Amino acid sequence: MNKKQRLSQKGKKQAAYALAICFSAVIAITGAYTWNSYKEKTSKELELAKQEEQAETEKEMAEAANSTDGVEAKQEDTSDEALPENETAEGTEETENTDSVTETAQVYFTESDQLLWPVNGNVMMSYSMDKTVYFQTLDQYKYNPAVIIAGAVNDNVIAAAPGIVKSIDVLPQTGTTITVDMGNGYECIYGQLKEVPVYVGDYVEAGTVLGYLSEPTKYYSVEGCNLYFEMRKDGQPVDPMDYMDLED
Repeated sequence: MNKKQRLSQKGKKQAAYALAICFSAVIAITGAYTWNSYKEKTSKELELAKQEEQAETEKEMAEAANSTDGVEAKQEDTSDEALPENETAEGTEETENTDSVTETAQVYFTESDQLLWPVNGNVMMSYSMDKTVYFQTLDQYKYNPAVIIAGAVNDNVIAAAPGIVKSIDVLPQTGTTITVDMGNGYECIYGQLKEVPVYVGDYVEAGTVLGYLSEPTKYYSVEGCNLYFEMRKDGQPVDPMDYMDLED
């Protein structure tokens, strides 16, 4: 091999080395760029993931706070609803006042007490539960659990004794009828009334106007205007005349 050929081969080797070095440099530069891009992209993704996680955490904390506020508000409402009225100062005062009224309105009629004459008039038909008496309108004999007292339309009818109005009814035989509870099992029943100024639950003193005599019902049309006055003890009729102060 001559000198010229040796130089040619040497030049080829140097060119190959240079090419290899350039290729290596290109690979290194490309790798470095790719790594930097990957690193930057990864960093951004981590930052976004961190921000999303923080936002989610804040959202959960806000929802938890709202839920707690709702539970506390509900507990307060429930507590208010659970309190009975008499737990408040005002409610306690109202209860005490009610009790006071109840005590004032307590009534207790006894066997030795006397009745006022309930209407200005004479007895038309006496109490009779041991034998029957004749009813003109009905044209028949019947037991009579009441005293039938004659009167005139619009005459005052008064309470014969203190008591509490138990009921106000409109009945076929006795029309508008008031029952007054006098206590201790005693009741007085006033029938054939109108324009009643009292109400169920009212306390009435002896002498209080309970109403006025009305036209008689068809069961007493022949007898005429009257007061149906019945007295009961423990639900059974008794003779009101046994309790009347007849000296007046």
